[in-house]
Amino acid sequence: MFFLIIATVIIGRTMIGNHFKKKFSKIPPPGIIVTQVVEKEFAEKIETFGTAISKKSETFKIKKDDLFEDLKLKNFVKKGEIIIKLKSGNIIAPFSGVLGYTGLTEDILVSNNIIIITLDDNSTIYSDIKIPENYSASIKKGLPVDVKISSYKDKVFSGEIDFVSSRINADTRSLLSRIKIINENSQLISGSLLEVSVKFNLRNSLSVPDTSVMIEGDKSFVYSINSENIANKTEIKTGLRDDKSIEIISGLNIGDIIVAEGLKKVRPRGKIKPINK
Repeated sequence: MFFLIIATVIIGRTMIGNHFKKKFSKIPPPGIIVTQVVEKEFAEKIETFGTAISKKSETFKIKKDDLFEDLKLKNFVKKGEIIIKLKSGNIIAPFSGVLGYTGLTEDILVSNNIIIITLDDNSTIYSDIKIPENYSASIKKGLPVDVKISSYKDKVFSGEIDFVSSRINADTRSLLSRIKIINENSQLISGSLLEVSVKFNLRNSLSVPDTSVMIEGDKSFVYSINSENIANKTEIKTGLRDDKSIEIISGLNIGDIIVAEGLKKVRPRGKIKPINK
């Protein structure tokens, strides 16, 4: 009887242990963020700098003793409005624009009796840039440009090449070009330093996030996911990198599902639980 009880306990514990071992040994597949292969515009870029120039500028020299009253300027005037009333005749705005002094206050004088007033039309901003000679064959009128300035760190202004010189400067070995930017809300100010990116060789290509690509030696791979949620290690050929995206030359098709993040949790031929970002 004693040995029967011992045997029953051992067998029972073994059966219960095997049951729970079988139940909990099945580790569920990891949840992995996936995404689709999409098409995106890629372009090569030329990085350079330029200075913002107003579409139109006008300067007025005013004698202090010609003023009717203390000088008070509007921030903005329209074409035909009176800028300043003078004893010798009013100054009329020849175009719409922003008014200012050459200095910080009206006390900045050219002489003891003269004040300089400026009128700038900043509706369109231009900038002359120098393109290195080795890119001269790629530059032409109408190419898109992206512009940044330090005062708007996260904002990109869009423009285009408006003019290209007909000759290379022999001293600088560069091609002078002019860009044009439609200055909505007058955010760009004349005289600002512009960071300019000229885009050329534009094309639509397949694109994946840069976090999805694995580099092994001189080869690149992604994990593509099939209809059964199995991860397959797939070799790809990459092109340009742009704004956290990588151009795919070959190895994938548009609409393919790939792992976007969490590559370390994925195993070749392993099953995953897809999470759409």
